[in-house]
Amino acid sequence: MSEQASPGKWGDLWQRLASGGLAALVGLYLMWIGGLPFKLLVSAIVGLMVWEVARMSGAGKNALPLGVLAALVMVAVALFPTGLVLPLIFLPALIGISKLGEYRVRFSLFSSAILIAGLGIFVLREDFGFIWMLWLALVVIASDVLGYFAGRVIGGPKFWPKVSPKKTWSGTLAGWAGAALIGLWFVSAGHAGVEIIGISIAIAIAGQMGDVAESALKRSVGVKDSSSILPGHGGMFDRFDSMLGASLFLLLVEQIIDFPPVPL
Repeated sequence: MSEQASPGKWGDLWQRLASGGLAALVGLYLMWIGGLPFKLLVSAIVGLMVWEVARMSGAGKNALPLGVLAALVMVAVALFPTGLVLPLIFLPALIGISKLGEYRVRFSLFSSAILIAGLGIFVLREDFGFIWMLWLALVVIASDVLGYFAGRVIGGPKFWPKVSPKKTWSGTLAGWAGAALIGLWFVSAGHAGVEIIGISIAIAIAGQMGDVAESALKRSVGVKDSSSILPGHGGMFDRFDSMLGASLFLLLVEQIIDFPPVPL
C-alpha cells in the first residue's frame, strides 16, 4: 500500500522485489494449473495467516494448532462437497473463543474472514477460470504497487494517520487508477464490458480496506509486522491483507451483479 516518502525510502525495495517476485511466480504457476495444487497453496496461506492472527491475539502455544486447523479446514473444503463441510469454516474461531483472552473477538472475526476469503478464492478459480483469478490478482497488485510508489514519490496528506501513519491519499488514489487500468485492459482485450472498470476500482477499495483493517489490528496489539516469513514484506497477512478484502467483497457482489460483465 501507499507510504509517504522518507529518508532511505527505497531501502527495502530490492528485498521486496526479490521475495515478492519469487512468491508471485510460484503463485501464478499454481493459479494457472488450478485444481487441488492451487487449493493446497491457498490452504497453506490461510493457515499461516490464521497462525499470525492467533500470535497477535496472544494465543501463545495455541497459535500453531489454530493455524494448522485452519489449513486443514480449507483442505477439507477442497476435497469434500462445500455445503457438507461449510460449518467447519467457523471452527478455528469457535476454538479461539474458548482458548484466547482479551483479543478473542478480534481473532474470531479475522480468522473467520480469512477462511471465508479463502473459500471465495476457491469459487472464483473453479467457477470463472484462470483469467478471472488473474484479473483479481492483477487488480490487487496494481493497486498495491502504484499506491506504494505514488505514496513514496508524491507523499501528501495522510489517509488515516492514527492507524496507518505511512499511507497517503496520493497512494490511495493511485491504487484506484491502477485498478481502473487493469479493468480497461480487460475491456480492450474483449474479456468483459465496460462495467469491469468500476468493478475493478471497487475491488481495489475493498482491498485497501483489508489493508487498513490489518493495520488497525497490528496497531492495537503493538506489532509492526504480522510475522517475518516474507523478507521485505513481513508476514503472510501483511502480504495478503488486500486480497482478503478483495476476495470477501467479490464473493458478495458476484451474487448480485452481472459478473463477469458481458462485452458489448
